[in-house]
Amino acid sequence: MRELKAVITDPITDLVRVQVTFTSPSGDRASGCTKESTATAKVRLPEPLGDRDVIVDNYTRFTADGANPPALRLCGKLGCTPPTTGCTANSYDQALMAVDAPEHTYRDSERCDGKWLVLDFSWRTGPACSDSTDPACSSRLGDRWFFRAKKSGWEPIGRTSAGGCRDVQRKEPTFPTSLCVSLVPLSPSLHPGYPPPSASPTTGVPVAG
Repeated sequence: MRELKAVITDPITDLVRVQVTFTSPSGDRASGCTKESTATAKVRLPEPLGDRDVIVDNYTRFTADGANPPALRLCGKLGCTPPTTGCTANSYDQALMAVDAPEHTYRDSERCDGKWLVLDFSWRTGPACSDSTDPACSSRLGDRWFFRAKKSGWEPIGRTSAGGCRDVQRKEPTFPTSLCVSLVPLSPSLHPGYPPPSASPTTGVPVAG
């Protein structure tokens, strides 16, 4: 890659938006550019950064909050100030992200004591339409996950479609019975099981007479 540079793309407001550009042989390995190394691109601001955040290439965000000056801190998928782990909607969103729940997932129910969490959720599988009586529009799948609280957020323990505590307490015996004892199994329509494919029909074998 050549001509690496960083430029400010918009007037500075409460954010500084920076774009990093370069020219490249576009994957031409015959050019000899077959290894990776770090490089630096500098950009000079027209005024001090202050407490502004910096966004690079529209998506990657850095903040001075919580960083050791003059360094900036890289923000994650949950933003620059992730929600505190607990029984809150924002914290449940972090739990869904931890298990790669599909986009546009609905939280159906939560059982939480601040240290442990049971989360039932579902997501639509049919077309987007306004007729909720049409089975094709209301079809969905669902899941149930159990979590423990960690400093970094809700940590998944495991999943099940069964009711009660048996499955989760096999993996984590200290999971509190009070949060799982009255759980009912998920509906088969939300978490269907599929039998293994049947064996191929046996073809006829000639038998000598």
